[in-house]
Amino acid sequence: MAIIHKTTLVPGKLGLLAGWMPAQPWYADAGREPALAKAGGFRLDDPEGEVGIEFMVVTDGSGDGAVTYQVPLTYRSAALPGAGASLVGTSEHGVLGRRWIYDGTGDPVLVAQLVDRTGSQDPAASRQRCPGRRGRTPVPFRHLAAA
Repeated sequence: MAIIHKTTLVPGKLGLLAGWMPAQPWYADAGREPALAKAGGFRLDDPEGEVGIEFMVVTDGSGDGAVTYQVPLTYRSAALPGAGASLVGTSEHGVLGRRWIYDGTGDPVLVAQLVDRTGSQDPAASRQRCPGRRGRTPVPFRHLAAA
């Protein structure tokens, strides 16, 4: 089971996401600075105990109506080779030091945990379980619903 430290993270997760989300093709309010609030989330364990895996649920209230997103993130103690396009940013953790924070859809550890939990590596089966995906390439769970 992952250890969750009660400490500081500078910059914080919401700040990193606010700078990263507007550049994503799935972001609903393109052209606006997000006004994010954490709405929930959950974590998965990396069997090797090296990678932090979190699914953050954030609500963006910057537009005419609030939009809620579920954003999969991974936290690593070093850069993930070949995953620069998935980098959300780096942050200083008060206990663990520098963390590289990635869009989890580009991290093989998170993807393996999802495959393990769904029991299928078949992309068509994944689309059937996640109808909001509509054939896009990111792993499901990105955009939940408009509030």
